[in-house]
Amino acid sequence: MSETYPDEIVRTGTGVQTLTHFINGKAIDGTSGRFGDVFNPALGEVSARVPLGSVAEVDAAVAAAYAAFPAWSETAPIKRARVLFKFKELLDRHHDELAELITREHGKVFSDAKGEVMRGIEVVEFACGIPNLLKTDFTDQIGGGIDNWNLRQPLGVVAGITPFNFPMMVPCWMFPVAIACGNTFVLKPSERDPSASNRIAELLREAGLPDGVFNVVHGDKVAVDALLVHPDVSAVSFVGSTPIAEYIHAEGTKHGKRVQALGGAKNHLVVMPDADLDQAVDALIGAAYGSAGERCMAISVAVAVGHIADELVERLTPRVKSLKILNGMESAAEMGPLVTAAHREKVLGYIEAGIAAGAKLVVDGRAHRVEGHEKGFFLGGTLFDNVSTEMKIYREEIFGPVLCVVRVPDFASAVELINANEFANGVSLFTSDGGIARAFSRQIQIGMVGINVPIPVPMAWHSFGGWKKSLFGDHHAYGEEGVRFYTRYKSIMQRWPDSIAKGAEFTMPVAK
Repeated sequence: MSETYPDEIVRTGTGVQTLTHFINGKAIDGTSGRFGDVFNPALGEVSARVPLGSVAEVDAAVAAAYAAFPAWSETAPIKRARVLFKFKELLDRHHDELAELITREHGKVFSDAKGEVMRGIEVVEFACGIPNLLKTDFTDQIGGGIDNWNLRQPLGVVAGITPFNFPMMVPCWMFPVAIACGNTFVLKPSERDPSASNRIAELLREAGLPDGVFNVVHGDKVAVDALLVHPDVSAVSFVGSTPIAEYIHAEGTKHGKRVQALGGAKNHLVVMPDADLDQAVDALIGAAYGSAGERCMAISVAVAVGHIADELVERLTPRVKSLKILNGMESAAEMGPLVTAAHREKVLGYIEAGIAAGAKLVVDGRAHRVEGHEKGFFLGGTLFDNVSTEMKIYREEIFGPVLCVVRVPDFASAVELINANEFANGVSLFTSDGGIARAFSRQIQIGMVGINVPIPVPMAWHSFGGWKKSLFGDHHAYGEEGVRFYTRYKSIMQRWPDSIAKGAEFTMPVAK
């Protein structure tokens, strides 16, 4: 396959390609004079430049969204759904193209990128049902000739700030539901892999979305802060690290915005002595090393219960050593590179910290190289055993292909260990005991739980989100929670003159 970009969203001059913003239905050149490098991480080479938006460019995008809101919010939900149906059709048609853009800028293997696109499409499919999702309740004759019902109405201009690890799927957690509910949207995607967002904007326009309803402004903290303080932005959705999520939530709410900010994770997979060990090992290999561990739902800690620990490590070791780590566009690849050289160095630092803390380095991926891709940002799969809870590699989110094995004596110790962690995004239990599974699902203090499922990411008609320091705000992402987040609840009471009794009423309406 060849890398393709729509003409409208790329300016090609000498050297690498230069991307654009997408504001009010048009590709707009960056005017700030600041640009970031976009890499092909498998090659270690710059593939494009992305403009880093100014406050003025954010203001222009918000102004376009604000101007588009009155007409779009008054558009019948079924007509909004028809645009999304057409958009879904275009996503199906351009599935491989979008996946290739992701692989070439993020590094994840092509099959994984296709899966990411599919999960995004599923949220669009959910949002196509908005006429039914916006149905509300009506009560006839609550008393005194009065009827009572409720509405869910859009907020206005809403913004999404999304991470590098899912440049297609995470934006789709936000904008399809937001615009289906009648809001207009400004997306600030990660500057590390921005092309998928521009392509989304192009396809939405082709689907018939009116100008200004969906806008893309690339950038860094300047653009983020401009969105957080802008008086015409009613709500902000964010996915990223916990320190930034906490900052987004604090700043956004301080400026009167509704905020959902999904943060970091330290996801555990508990292996009970009665687990099917072949299934557990397969699950750990895929969940720990898929996408080079750059997933907020990646498993980074295997909790081995009792006597199963030695055999678990013994079986994991050859599997980690034999991972097929290649350019993600190669069909044989099981794992690709990390997203940037800087992130690779950060993960290397965690491996060094684990060694220094006394963890047993069972498989060392630091020296891994890929022939023909010597400048690529590759790192081999790494496995630690005998990791303790005070170690940095246990406490902090590594976001790389590093799996830590923690040994505990029994089920109760495993639950206590996980519940004591400050992160509470996802968790998994592998067991053959239904009673243990039921107890685990009830006792564990985590937002998303898998029983013999390693990565329990909810489907589009459910909702995604963690607890504790993995989520700041009251709403999880997409699904019914997304509809609630992107709408305001309004209660209406009504009666007509011929049912009104004469004289002043000094009590609230009551049933009679």
